[in-house]
Amino acid sequence: MSNTEKVLSVEEREAVKALLFQLADDDFLFSYRASEWLGLAPHIEEDVASSSITQDTMGHSAMYYMLLENLGAGKADDLAHLRPAEERRNSVLTERVNGEGYYMDTPQYDWAYTVVRSYFYTQAKKVKIDSLRNSSYEPLAEVAIKVNMEIYYHLMHWRVWFEQLLSSTEDAKVRMTDAIKLVMADFGDVFSYGDQKEAIERFDIIATEEDLEENWILAITPMFEKLGNDLPVVPKNAERNGRNGEHTRDLVEAIATLSEVYRMDLSASW
Repeated sequence: MSNTEKVLSVEEREAVKALLFQLADDDFLFSYRASEWLGLAPHIEEDVASSSITQDTMGHSAMYYMLLENLGAGKADDLAHLRPAEERRNSVLTERVNGEGYYMDTPQYDWAYTVVRSYFYTQAKKVKIDSLRNSSYEPLAEVAIKVNMEIYYHLMHWRVWFEQLLSSTEDAKVRMTDAIKLVMADFGDVFSYGDQKEAIERFDIIATEEDLEENWILAITPMFEKLGNDLPVVPKNAERNGRNGEHTRDLVEAIATLSEVYRMDLSASW
């Protein structure tokens, strides 16, 4: 801790940790799902570009896990790899599979779904980062400034894909429309803080759930007006809230794959 960093009360420390777990787990799972497109993207240029974005995103999650380690939550690598599904606080959206099949077999992944999920998630992440740059917790504000330098390009990338596919063939438009419905069905907890809402908002660590959702809608409105599509509606009372540890079987299987090598030798230096 620097000489100028304020001392947190017990309540504020726990609130910061709660938010950090949500941010870290979101990017960790989102990055993992994106990594499954390696070698499978529509063309070689996209394979390189999306792989770079995926690497950046995993780096963002690592910074959040390191902040958690600094707050005494445990070793960053252990937090990423060893926590069971019920302890994860990521949005359900980030854990969903890319489509049918398994990466090492013959996957039938849905690129339209990936584009919609990536655009909507990255825009949601951007409005969170914009707020976090003014966070009351200085170390988190500093990380947000670093993340913001990269997320601008991530968002531009997925925005271009989104617009191009929704302006393309009828088949592409149908696939994208179906993908929007699938993504929005899981979007109900993206801006949620779960049962930590009161604590997180009380200490001005980040904007309120309502403000973030409103800013997200404002950010995507010009795109939907340009394309002549109806704005998506963020569902209320989601079936599952990942912020409270309510997840799908997809997450259990993802963690098993993600942590397989790490669990082989817990004493190794990673």
